[in-house]
Amino acid sequence: MPPKKRSSGTPQKKELKGNTKSGSPDSSENAVLSPERHKDKESEFVSLSEELQATNPICDHAWRIWEREIRSMDKANMPYSNRHQWGACLFIAGMELDGISLTFTQFLKVVGLSVKQFISLVRKMDVNVDTISPKVNTALKRLENKYNVTLALYQRFVKTCEKISAELDKAKRTELWESSWTMFLLAKGTFLQMEDDLVIAFQLLLCVLEFFTKRFTPSLLQSPYKAAVSSSTLSPPTRTSRRNQGKAKPRPPEMDVQLLETLCKESDCSVDEVKNVYQTTFCAFLDSVGLSGLQGLPPMETLSKQYEELYHKNKDFDARLFLVDDETLSPNKTEVSKVEMTPRKNLSGDDVAIPVPQTPIRAAMNSIQQLRVDLTSASDQPSSNLLVYYKNCTVDPTEEIRKRVEELGQVFIKRFAQAVGQHCEGLGRKRFNLGAQLYYKVMESMLKSEEKRLSVQNFSKLLNNAAFHTSLLACALEVVMATYVGNSLKSGGFGRSSGASDSVETDLCFPWILDVFRLPAFDFYKVIESFIKAEPTLKHDMMKHLEQCEHVIMESLAWKADSPLFDLLKQSREEGPGEQAEPPATLNQPLHHNHTAADLYLSPVRPSRQPPATEAEPPTPGTKALRSNSLSLFYKKLYRMAYLRLKTLFSHLLTSHPELEPIIWTLLQHTLQNEYELMRDRHLDQLIMSAMYAICKVKNVDLRFKTIVTAYKEMPNTNQETFKRVLIREGQYDSIIVFYNLVFMQKLKTNILQYSSPRPPPLSPIPRIPCSPYKNSPLRVPGSNNVYVSPLKSSRMSPVVMTPRSRILISIGESFGSADKFQKINEMVSSTDWSLKRSLGGGSAPKPLKRLRFDMDGQDEADGSKSSGESTLIQKLAEMSSTRTRMQEQKLKEESVKEHPEP
Repeated sequence: MPPKKRSSGTPQKKELKGNTKSGSPDSSENAVLSPERHKDKESEFVSLSEELQATNPICDHAWRIWEREIRSMDKANMPYSNRHQWGACLFIAGMELDGISLTFTQFLKVVGLSVKQFISLVRKMDVNVDTISPKVNTALKRLENKYNVTLALYQRFVKTCEKISAELDKAKRTELWESSWTMFLLAKGTFLQMEDDLVIAFQLLLCVLEFFTKRFTPSLLQSPYKAAVSSSTLSPPTRTSRRNQGKAKPRPPEMDVQLLETLCKESDCSVDEVKNVYQTTFCAFLDSVGLSGLQGLPPMETLSKQYEELYHKNKDFDARLFLVDDETLSPNKTEVSKVEMTPRKNLSGDDVAIPVPQTPIRAAMNSIQQLRVDLTSASDQPSSNLLVYYKNCTVDPTEEIRKRVEELGQVFIKRFAQAVGQHCEGLGRKRFNLGAQLYYKVMESMLKSEEKRLSVQNFSKLLNNAAFHTSLLACALEVVMATYVGNSLKSGGFGRSSGASDSVETDLCFPWILDVFRLPAFDFYKVIESFIKAEPTLKHDMMKHLEQCEHVIMESLAWKADSPLFDLLKQSREEGPGEQAEPPATLNQPLHHNHTAADLYLSPVRPSRQPPATEAEPPTPGTKALRSNSLSLFYKKLYRMAYLRLKTLFSHLLTSHPELEPIIWTLLQHTLQNEYELMRDRHLDQLIMSAMYAICKVKNVDLRFKTIVTAYKEMPNTNQETFKRVLIREGQYDSIIVFYNLVFMQKLKTNILQYSSPRPPPLSPIPRIPCSPYKNSPLRVPGSNNVYVSPLKSSRMSPVVMTPRSRILISIGESFGSADKFQKINEMVSSTDWSLKRSLGGGSAPKPLKRLRFDMDGQDEADGSKSSGESTLIQKLAEMSSTRTRMQEQKLKEESVKEHPEP
């Protein structure tokens, strides 16, 4: 266990020494709270405001948040006192007005909460669309990320220190742990711009541990560190007084290579990378604090004072308090007990998986080590096989590829150093080299597959395509970067709003690499699937990561204002209705395709351009050969992803109204196909939520945006900025409600109102995806009051095995003959496509109707055409289904589809 008390180097009594000038309004009357101005507020709230050194504007703003949003919340869902909630309101107000004077730790101590408790409280308070602003949300995420990384580092620090040194007396251990941890925090805070990069921070921690360990006498060390300390060990640990420190001649820090290698080996960490961090970042840090030539232990007072200044400047949490198990830094008990497990074989050789604890650092080190093993035989230069492919090209791409890789490498290394730290160019170069190895490896695999598929060796057009090479290299680097930073969705990464901007890069997560290479997301998307197929060593979590990258591109990144996607859509529309991006009629078909990267990158920019058959798949018989493969496949995937998103959100909100799902989908599909300009600089989920609200409005189903966004927040991989910060017009952003009223509803008003008419638009086919979670319960047939769809029960006498496509029947509360009587009905209803399969006999598509209709053999029951014997019964079912209301008003008032701001 870490020591419970610390030396005087860490402040405790001075905890409430805030900086009232920083971030405060210019007016002097606002610098200090005036209690007499706040008699309309509860006295305890005003007292807390004084304790937190809030200004008058912050106090007023916090009280408005409390009165408007929080006071009326259900107390059963808010297990926090009023004082805790008031503190959170004051924090939110202070962040929004740039007026917080206390550090985060000081703030937590006054309010009486830990970091985890406070963040949980603020999340619970985010009840409306605009309770927590994007600015506050971003600040909280950064604090949370930094806390999680620092906690993981401290836990590893404790374990490693216990392994390095034998039993020390409590005072000595406290002194050594405090000195080394404080030095690490100071080094990390001053030389790493991106403090939540777990891997680089851990490599820096190993450097600090080497610095202290080599100053121990061998008798204090345990194996294997005792043997690792070289014979040229420096003098035993002694304090260097500040008076004598200035007289000592500075000399370059001496790295104990053997000790550093031992530390790396015990942690499964790359020795080369840690040496690079030592020689650049750590040595530069020692120089900056005047410790380069120090032989003894550094003076704790100096380290603590410098960290104190840094901590107050950043106004975040005091990470030294981990040393004393301070309550403000206590993790949740559930998180402490939660351990990831990794299968390991037992020593007997039997193939039995034995779970072992997997900490965040251990997981990261294992992933990096596995990547390096997979690339052992690969080179960061083209192989001899690749050079043969180059030479077989009509135009030799060798020199262009070399120049491009070199130039992009320089750009990558520069931007990496800007993001991570000024002395991290070497690390950036090592990561780029790994990416280059993977780039050439996957390229060769792709070309071999194309050669086998097409029986050609001349890939001149593909290998001279700059977009293909830049995308392939970017994808390889994304795999490397995700391996190092962890491929989970970090704040500011996947969910970063299109309008958000930071002066300093603080996140290497996707889509950072696209910005570095100035690569359109639509071009990057084309390589993802082929990359996964061509690299068999990719682990499942990395494949999921790349798949998630593809989803992010389809939902928002491909719809940036300057995206080439809009040019393709415009050209497709110019060709007429027959040249849609992807005809809806194909939606119910399985998503089978054998397009490769060559097909997508050489796909015509305009339909009139067709790539040569030697490098692209010949057109499928019966289809137009000149349609853009890349656009067609993009829309196929987009439709399926959009419907799955809609279905997931629908399952949380409208399971009692299943008849609305195909209607909402029809509106959404129409919007994506015909009003795609609404996606420009926006997010797919914004259209999904708006379509859901619009249809509920015209169908008189009570569903508010507040309810929609509450459910939306619970969905995986979502970001609150999606509904809090939506583009209204150029340069102007507002909430999803404002977007619906001023943009979505105005653009689609006529179309939305059609769904309340007696002749609504025909329903769009449902994409072929897994069944919804509520599929097993009876579904009410659209437009009916007493007709439901439920699973078909097989007859006891029938040996036929039922399939998902033959298990649905019409249930109206009583038996209407045997199941085989309705076999054709079941075949039609069992399809999730409600409009395409209305004609079972292969006839032409029927006209849209006012009520439920079953068609047999292409005959239209509702328009008076002749029917077969069976269809008389079906007509009776249709008549029963319309007993509720046969016709609604042709047009609703505009106000009926308008969302009024919610109180």
